[in-house]
Amino acid sequence: MREWLTWASVGMEGVVFKRLDEPYRPAVRGWQKYKTRETTEAVVGAFSGPAAAPRTLLLGRYDDEGRFQYIGRTTTLAGATGTALAGQLHRSRRGHPWTGWSFSAGWGSSDKLSVTLVEPELVVEVGIDVARDASGLWRHAARWHRARPDLSPADAPRW
Repeated sequence: MREWLTWASVGMEGVVFKRLDEPYRPAVRGWQKYKTRETTEAVVGAFSGPAAAPRTLLLGRYDDEGRFQYIGRTTTLAGATGTALAGQLHRSRRGHPWTGWSFSAGWGSSDKLSVTLVEPELVVEVGIDVARDASGLWRHAARWHRARPDLSPADAPRW
């Protein structure tokens, strides 16, 4: 199994497994899934929730033409984490690359998420699984690890 988990570069997201003596049972959760995960950096472009304690971060990366592209968002932040981040997030001045964009409140939802755009200057480290959608966005929410004030947005991986 360990060798299989190195196949993420060819699109393998993980391994689904079950006990050898367990039959397939339709509509029953009995199998396990081990997802291939990695840590990476991204730039905060917006947040949801109150300014004093953001609930989720919307993340982006710069493409080769210098455009700031949305790549995904975090899971809900712990209250203390949101409060600690509040002072590091500065509301966007004019000309934010995501001005006029709308973001879905959830996968498959037509509801729009209310967000506050911020200057894309804070780099954060997150844990992600390797699954991507057809356009290259992270298919699942990223797990917060830490702020990376030692890095500039130019240090984050490219889109």
